[in-house]
Amino acid sequence: MLFADLKIFRPALLAVPAALVAASLAAVFLLAGPAQASSRIKDLASVEGIRENHLVGYGLVVGLDGTGDSLRNAPFTRQSLQAMLERLGVNTRDANLNTDNVAAVMVTGNLPAFGAQGSRMDISVATLGDATSLLGGTLLVTPLMGADGEVYAVAQGPVAVAGFSAEGDGASVKRGVATSGRIPNGAIIEREIAFALDDLSTVRLSLHNPDLTTAQRMANVINTFIGGDTATATDPSTVALSIPRNGKNAVVSMLTEIEQLRVSPDSPAKVVIDEASGVIVMGKDVRVSTVAIAQGNLTIRVTETPQVSQPNPFAEQGQTAIVPRTNIDVDDDAENRLGLLREGVTLESLVDGLNALGVGPRDMISILQTIRAAGALQAELEVL
Repeated sequence: MLFADLKIFRPALLAVPAALVAASLAAVFLLAGPAQASSRIKDLASVEGIRENHLVGYGLVVGLDGTGDSLRNAPFTRQSLQAMLERLGVNTRDANLNTDNVAAVMVTGNLPAFGAQGSRMDISVATLGDATSLLGGTLLVTPLMGADGEVYAVAQGPVAVAGFSAEGDGASVKRGVATSGRIPNGAIIEREIAFALDDLSTVRLSLHNPDLTTAQRMANVINTFIGGDTATATDPSTVALSIPRNGKNAVVSMLTEIEQLRVSPDSPAKVVIDEASGVIVMGKDVRVSTVAIAQGNLTIRVTETPQVSQPNPFAEQGQTAIVPRTNIDVDDDAENRLGLLREGVTLESLVDGLNALGVGPRDMISILQTIRAAGALQAELEVL
């Protein structure tokens, strides 16, 4: 019966017109286009109040193989070591400490939102003194405090270091940074930050990239999905949500559904330039008015090729002398011509035009800044 069914349906499939198949595929791609250009609200905004909190602490790393702080150059390490030993019942006030297996470090971490007491978090460790490596070290018990001065976590554990360094009498090698490391799950949360999310009557979504159009689109999508005037765009970076009281966990249930909705984000035309590295990033909406561009540099090369002049083999007198020979080349880029960019050209046309002139990244930065100064660049120019 299975093979008979296949024979029956095969002629029907072959009889479908090719134009209908092409039209169906075109419709599928048209429907898939906006979905690919859109993003989830979860990726575009964060819920106000659901955030991390920075923690910081000061501690000691022990067990280093001679790569710790020199106590003479790091008095804070000596004082911390003496204070720690005194708490353990060891008096070292009058002793001449000369160990190099201890390093003073700063410990940092981010307390996660709704971090429960007893759960763990990752921490980072970095040296304060002249220690050369934390490889093989162990962090001793270190309280981590918040901005309010309260202790929210306690850290301890072996430090994982990605970099290393080694040196001898005639050579040295260094890879990565050996004076900082991480301790995965190295801190235990001792205090929770109270935040009653489900008791809120209004929740605000904070956009990662503030924009009026994106905020309004987000509010429209939420209202279409839920109904009514649940969402309101109050400013370019905030969308306020009114929580309907229809039972327990109303806020969590509503946010779970909303964060999966898709919105097509909008952004202003912008050109970002990093002069230090020569990186240029231009948005797709960048436009340029009609403008003529010429790029050229004056290059002068001076080459010294001295020659040695010697007397004849049978000359009675004479001496060897060095005769200078100087060659000067001047390149004024006379072959470069003006390039014309038409009204409202796209980003692709702008890049193609600048590349046709043989413009490098450094010169392109100067050209973009000059175009902006001439009022022909219809975009925001940001220099890092």
